[in-house]
Order: sequence, then C-alpha cells, then structure tokens
Amino acid sequence: MTLKQLSIFLENRGGTLVRVLDLLSQAGIQIIASSVADTQDYGIYRVLCDDPQKAYDILRESAINVQLSDVIAISIDDTPGSAARAVKALSDAGVGIRYLYSFLWKGRGVLAFRADSGDRACEVISTAGITCLTSF
Repeated sequence: MTLKQLSIFLENRGGTLVRVLDLLSQAGIQIIASSVADTQDYGIYRVLCDDPQKAYDILRESAINVQLSDVIAISIDDTPGSAARAVKALSDAGVGIRYLYSFLWKGRGVLAFRADSGDRACEVISTAGITCLTSF
C-alpha cells in the first residue's frame, strides 16, 4: 500500500533545481506533487510522479544524487477537518509521522507521508476505512 517517491539531494546553489526539472520534463515525466526541505548546505526535493523508476534512472544517469523510497499516500475528502481526522487516527494508534505533504488530486485531498512504522500505518489506514493510493 505504498507509492514510490524520489528524494533528490540538491546543493544550495543556483540552477540545480532547474536541471532536475529540465531532465524530467525532457523525459516526459509528469510531476504529481513535490516538496522542498532545506538545510544550510543542501535541499531535499521530494517528488511523486507518474513514472518514478524512469525518473530515478534518468537522474542517476545524469549523476544526480537520488533515492527511491516508499511513502504512504491516502485519499481524503476535500473538506475542512479531513486531514485532521486521518492524522488523528494514526496518532491515536501510536504511529509517528516523520514528514508529510498534502495536495489536491482529481478533486480529492491527498496526504503523502513517511511513518515511523509503515506496516502499522497501513494497518491503521485499512482499519479506519481510509483509501490508500498505490498509483497515479
């Protein structure tokens, strides 16, 4: 019940993000959602896309530091409180969230996150009747 996410490590200098975006664009990769977190020396550009393996291969061939990892993405109503209820279900079950980002996809809210226990998170999601996404 997971999706593959790209984590791309970028130096904090001009042009590094543009290079990644250009490579993905030229390969016809559709970015569904992304987020950037930074530190003093580098940024982590997390990407959900329509063909993560192809994107990973292209970036590796271009000597870009990238990892492919599993994240959980759940579909929620696009209404106030939906995200809170989903996160509360996880929290009440003792599942910690390391990071999370959200976006809208085809009229639905989506929460993409990394949990401290992916297996436990999937159990909670299943029990709570929350829809888990496995592809875009």
